[in-house]
Amino acid sequence: MKSFFENGVYDEIVSRIEKIDPNTSPNWGKMNAGQMLHHCQMPLNIILEKKDYGVKPNWLINMLFKKSMYSDKLWRKNMPTAPSFKITDEKNFEVEKTEILNLISELNNQKEREDWQPHPSFGKLTKDQWGKMQYKHLDHHLRQFGV
Repeated sequence: MKSFFENGVYDEIVSRIEKIDPNTSPNWGKMNAGQMLHHCQMPLNIILEKKDYGVKPNWLINMLFKKSMYSDKLWRKNMPTAPSFKITDEKNFEVEKTEILNLISELNNQKEREDWQPHPSFGKLTKDQWGKMQYKHLDHHLRQFGV
């Protein structure tokens, strides 16, 4: 699995986001493009210590899901989303696109950083685990929209 912190990954993600427009339809799931871009901001806000969304440690989620966050195995289509991460209200596509691009730029500017806060649900993660988790989540949803 690629890591967000690897050279070239930032440019790849930006290029893929740029291919999405407000009318891009998902290959699966219920979110439209604006909602997906908003949803994808949430893990970025967590790693950048901007928001925590009320996420709390959960031993069952840790046991069942933590390793899948940074393993090489792709996530299956239509996998469940944590209730606090579900986006059902309409979002302005251009606003959400600008915001996610700003967040990934900010994260890219910190890619040399070694000391990352513990994840609010998964606890202590290495830089590599954080980087893989960020890439995997973005990749999953970009594949959802065919890019």
